[in-house]
Amino acid sequence: MTLAAAPVPRRQRAIPFFNFWNVVFALCLVMIAVLLIAPLSEVFVVGFVDPETGGYTLANYATVLSHPYYLGALGNTMLVGVGGMAGACLIGVPLAYFVARFQVKARSLISTVAVLALVSPPFIGAYSWILVLGNNGWVTKPLRELGLAVPSIYGTPGIILVFTLKFFPFVYLMTESALRSINRSFEEAAANLGCSPTARFFRVTLPLVFPAVSSGAILAFVLSIADFGTPAIIGRNFRTLSTIAYNQYTAEMGGTPSIAVAISMLMIVISMAAVFLQRYFLSKRRYAGALTNLPEQKPLSGLFGVLVHAFCYLVVLLAALPMIVVFYTSILATSGPVFTGAFGLTSYARVWNELPNVVGNSFAFALAAVAMITVTSTFISYIVVRRETWLSGLLDSLLMVPYVVPGVVMAIGFALTFNRPPVDLIGTALIIILVVFIRRLPYGVRSTSSILRQIKPSIEEAAVNLGAPPALAFLKVTVPIMIPGIVVGAMMSFITAINELSSTLLLYTGATATMPIKIYSAVLDGEFGLAAALSTILLVSSGICVFIVFRLSENREGAFV
Repeated sequence: MTLAAAPVPRRQRAIPFFNFWNVVFALCLVMIAVLLIAPLSEVFVVGFVDPETGGYTLANYATVLSHPYYLGALGNTMLVGVGGMAGACLIGVPLAYFVARFQVKARSLISTVAVLALVSPPFIGAYSWILVLGNNGWVTKPLRELGLAVPSIYGTPGIILVFTLKFFPFVYLMTESALRSINRSFEEAAANLGCSPTARFFRVTLPLVFPAVSSGAILAFVLSIADFGTPAIIGRNFRTLSTIAYNQYTAEMGGTPSIAVAISMLMIVISMAAVFLQRYFLSKRRYAGALTNLPEQKPLSGLFGVLVHAFCYLVVLLAALPMIVVFYTSILATSGPVFTGAFGLTSYARVWNELPNVVGNSFAFALAAVAMITVTSTFISYIVVRRETWLSGLLDSLLMVPYVVPGVVMAIGFALTFNRPPVDLIGTALIIILVVFIRRLPYGVRSTSSILRQIKPSIEEAAVNLGAPPALAFLKVTVPIMIPGIVVGAMMSFITAINELSSTLLLYTGATATMPIKIYSAVLDGEFGLAAALSTILLVSSGICVFIVFRLSENREGAFV
């Protein structure tokens, strides 16, 4: 006789739905809704509001898409975006090819400098090049005394130069890793058919690594059009959408910032269009291959070897130049804003005496945001990796949004969302911490998700089978194994958090100013010594984090991309 299973009471069937991970999942969705979807929705809605009548209209977008002033800014944005992307590819791809395929001396130095250039804020590069090629720069002034004309660093050429040297590491690091992983049989077959080395590179090798090259290029493009500090510092009369959005928002302060929001939405559309365009091209053909018969590095000799090393070291020098200039300038003695010509620590003394709160704010806000990121990303990574549902996939996709949303846009969204009771955060430290937290959360999630995918679920399943609750099994068994990935994510989050400018510039007050904000204002005021000292503190802090990541990561350079 077969015994029928007793029906489970309705209350008992409902209980599993409210388990620990479902509650965590719900809290994560609420957090994303409040800190990401709500601000961006506010930005979207306000773009259709008539600032005079309060009604809905398309006039704001019509103005932005028809007025020569805004169209000029749109054209400038695309120009520096494409220029920065092209420059990054022109430097990054050859450098990656030489380092991956030949025995280039000091390869570790090249990769280290590339990573340091990647984590340093773009506005520091802009400020450094002013010191070198500005009207009274170290190079400009003596050459002009000799009667030689020097191109101005201000405007389009300077912005593209800064973006090129700032973002080429994305292309270099991704492409170099891909070049080491392709099957060399394809290139050998092309060579046997009489294909020249140059033709072989463009027809065989480059198409095989196109996903990596295009990913680095898209990152360079999106970050170039989103950057505020560089065009604001060396653009002069050259306006981009990010600087226009900032200026328009501050001009509309007290009213409805409809035009600033319309400009912000246009920036988001451009960024998303670039990402989807790349995915469209990648979907057209298959790029995967077996990781066998990997390429070998060839020795260098003769004139070709000299030229390859010269190119690699020149790129390293140009990438490191902003850091060298900043440090050197910081140890020059000053009398107020004027350099005396001697060495000294006057600038650091000014930071210690006049701006201790600015330095303290930067570290306090960054550490608070990183603490939140570390805890949150650990739980989110478990949901994304272990609970593969359409909702977890949606959560993972939403966490890609902060990558493509410019900081100015996010700042406007926060200012519009959290400016009224019961959640009025304007002028507080909390709004700075929250905007940095949501913008840098993806770094922590990507790092922790990566290491969690390498941990077999059977480890925690064994703990559960021995009677441990799922939450306790995760915290006591899985999390300790994840520590290296968690620390790497925290370090990457800290680097980007302490260097954040674009999203905090619209939200700070005198009491919540940070080092990037003060560097920006000091450069505009001609206080180059003070800016150099603060920049050096930022670079040293970032360098320490890079060192920690290098020590904890097996794939050191890959951890940053």
